[in-house]
Amino acid sequence: MSKRIVAALAAAGVLAVAGCGANPSEVDGGSGGAKAQGAGSVDLKQTLNKELNAKLPAKVKAAGKLISVNNGSFPPYEIAGADGKSLTGASADVATALSAILGVKIEHVTVDGLPSELTGIKAGRYDFAIGPIGDFPERETANDFVDWVREFVVFAVPQGNPKHINSITDTCGLRIAVMAGGSAEDVIKKQAQACVQQKKPAVQVQSYKDQPTSILAVRSGRADAFFSSQAPLTYFVKQAGKSLELAGTGKANGFDDLYQGAVVAKGSPLRDVLLEALRTLMANGTYKKIMDKWGLPANMLDKPGANLAPRKG
Repeated sequence: MSKRIVAALAAAGVLAVAGCGANPSEVDGGSGGAKAQGAGSVDLKQTLNKELNAKLPAKVKAAGKLISVNNGSFPPYEIAGADGKSLTGASADVATALSAILGVKIEHVTVDGLPSELTGIKAGRYDFAIGPIGDFPERETANDFVDWVREFVVFAVPQGNPKHINSITDTCGLRIAVMAGGSAEDVIKKQAQACVQQKKPAVQVQSYKDQPTSILAVRSGRADAFFSSQAPLTYFVKQAGKSLELAGTGKANGFDDLYQGAVVAKGSPLRDVLLEALRTLMANGTYKKIMDKWGLPANMLDKPGANLAPRKG
């Protein structure tokens, strides 16, 4: 069985999903390149930083490469090709620029779901994930984050918002799709408990391994909404034509400030290397050009940071 779910936009605009991975490929022959966004070009050439290159782990310098893992299902940041190695999107552009600064090749590997990404980094199979992946205190116990975007969590719903979802408080009794292992899954499960405490029907949480499958659940009527990050949901809604829309925008929806970024193993020297390299991209304007290219200006940070997840109290 293939490890990819190849999602293609058919002539009628229907998202078809097959296999058991994730790939929102489009009508470009399955390379995973986005046509709705990212049409412009950005010069990703950078000046080699010899000091940062010297700070890379010995095994990285010996191999001449970093291995970056992704789950292929986070457009317009990560859009993986069907070969399990090629990657396009904002994250791919950032990785290309980082590669030039650090003086090593960055290879992309696609795996099946976020838990596999984090487990593989912890086990040393992969050097890092360019992400962006949600930064939360509980994840920082085993990982270090280099945050380079801010995100918001909203709903993708059928056109017209028939269930009248304006925030997470409107989800009691509804069927809500989420990505398994993600932060939205934790938040919607807490909301399900809150509904019961309020003597309302619990949220029916549907956990899927990737974004295309979750979107398909909404489009096929198996779920009332998909609860996830606003940037990829905006991408999928645009691809869906008039069948989907966003709901719950401009609301906290159970989250504090949500930072997302690259992930390395806890205590890895890569954290500070990536942090400094990202500072360079922000300072020289490359970061802004990449984010503008992929329609992400609202998600930009003024500067990157390490482990920015808000703490309670």
